[in-house]
Amino acid sequence: MQPKKEKKMRKNFNFSAGPAVLPEEVLLQAQKEMLDWNGTGVSIMELGHRGSEFKTIVEESEANLRELMNIPKNYRVLFISGGATHQFSMVPLNLYSAKKEADYIETGVWSKKAAAEAKHFGEVNVAAEVIKENGLFTVPPQSKWSLNPNADYVHYTPNETVEGIEFQWVPQTGKVPLVADMTSFILSRPVDVNQFGIIYAGAQKNMGQAGISVVIIRDDLIKDPIPGTPILYSYQITAEHHSLYNTPPTYSWYILNLVLRWMKQNGGVKKFAERNERRAMKLYQIIDKSKGFYLNTVHPDYRSWMNVVFNLETPELTQLFLDEAKKIGLKYLKGHRLVGGVRASLYNAMPDEGVNQLAEFMEEFAKRY
Repeated sequence: MQPKKEKKMRKNFNFSAGPAVLPEEVLLQAQKEMLDWNGTGVSIMELGHRGSEFKTIVEESEANLRELMNIPKNYRVLFISGGATHQFSMVPLNLYSAKKEADYIETGVWSKKAAAEAKHFGEVNVAAEVIKENGLFTVPPQSKWSLNPNADYVHYTPNETVEGIEFQWVPQTGKVPLVADMTSFILSRPVDVNQFGIIYAGAQKNMGQAGISVVIIRDDLIKDPIPGTPILYSYQITAEHHSLYNTPPTYSWYILNLVLRWMKQNGGVKKFAERNERRAMKLYQIIDKSKGFYLNTVHPDYRSWMNVVFNLETPELTQLFLDEAKKIGLKYLKGHRLVGGVRASLYNAMPDEGVNQLAEFMEEFAKRY
């Protein structure tokens, strides 16, 4: 089953890195249900989070995510207010033991921020970081990492949205729990959840609206956090109360469930992965064949499927590219403020037509300039 053919409704294509494009079908359904959800006569935003009506969203969203990711029974699925940055604190607060030691792999802006936050609560060993070889950024093989066999956990970020660096393999950490910030990676391709102690992700890339995050955590890692941990930062409290200890962002949760339902209806993670790889490779082929007109500085083995990052020869030419793209409805292509350039984010909800139009524009722009 292939993803359903999209009917173009919007005039623009949103290549923002996040909050990112949402499926048009989801937005139209949310619009339809805005004033009357499921025959209740009220908006989903007005329903009590502990009532029987909202309970259906709580249960369906977990069931949908478990099915899409094949999550084993010995893992809990938690829905937590806020973004993935909250997890930069929650992970060490909940996983540090008395020795308080963790390994971090630094491959970009977000993994560095996660490591910096963990340092507030314990010792952080940067076991590996991105390097540059022959002008291309790459990640050293794991055999060259300086992992601590006694660490409380190993943390890495499979996809870095700013630099466009993505792991195509999963680190092997033995008995040390592997923690992954999958905010811009989750549901983009199949993963074996059994390889991880914790997977966490903000919703605003591939799962829905900003304001809610998902944490998939192995049962044995749910324990008392370090002393002094705020109650809302405890995985144990969150799990005991089925993610409803306090009022959650109910509308964000509702949108998340609509996106998960949409993914199931359109073939599931495997189908989206095939589509994601094909679309990213289409843009990278144009970059590689442009004879340096477009330049990507990430080794092909670590190029991101979700965030295609590239530069043009001069800042002026880059700005001209962005201006002309915007005029034809290809919006929010400007690279992150720290690196500049161009960034095309190709999350699951980006229609194929948007990627095709961008590819055509890139080829045409290169011919003209």
